[in-house]
Amino acid sequence: MKFYDTPGAPNPRRVRMFMAEKGLSIPSVAVDLGKRENKSEDFTAINPRQRTPALMLDDGTVITESMAICRYLEALHPEPNLFGRDAREIGEIEMWARRIELHFLMTVAAAFRHLHPAMAEMEVPQVKEWGEVNRGRIVDELTILDRHLEGRDFIACGRFTVADITALVAVDFVRPTRVPVPEDLVHLARWRASVAARPSAKA
Repeated sequence: MKFYDTPGAPNPRRVRMFMAEKGLSIPSVAVDLGKRENKSEDFTAINPRQRTPALMLDDGTVITESMAICRYLEALHPEPNLFGRDAREIGEIEMWARRIELHFLMTVAAAFRHLHPAMAEMEVPQVKEWGEVNRGRIVDELTILDRHLEGRDFIACGRFTVADITALVAVDFVRPTRVPVPEDLVHLARWRASVAARPSAKA
């Protein structure tokens, strides 16, 4: 297998954290978005959407989309379990993972992509008004997560799961949007300090 990665980008980081939690080491190829290597003919043949991450299997099959890659790896390496052991866990983890990805991570990404000067050549057109709308929603999403984490060590099922991975990546991705995280979100801060101390957070 070969993993097409972009260090510093949030979605490849989700897969790197997942692999680290599983103790997996897969040869990787760095794709530099700043040099527009994702737009190259070679990478476009791998992923026509020109985005990372991508996982090329030994038979040439390519899997893209962060969670699709993680689900594939979970099927190959079911322990430690990160997607759920039974129907209730699967439903709970999926619910929170989707809530965080669709409502939080995508909100942060929209703010970053439409407001940050470094994204001007990649997000065409940049729509400043849309960026500001999403930037204004970030604290609301952080507050929802803070309330959920009151009395909880993890997002779902009382243990570390893929939902925590997506949440940590989303929280850390707030920084380049320059939205200050309110200091009174103490449950969020406690949780972040705990999951950020895991070795996988540095993957």
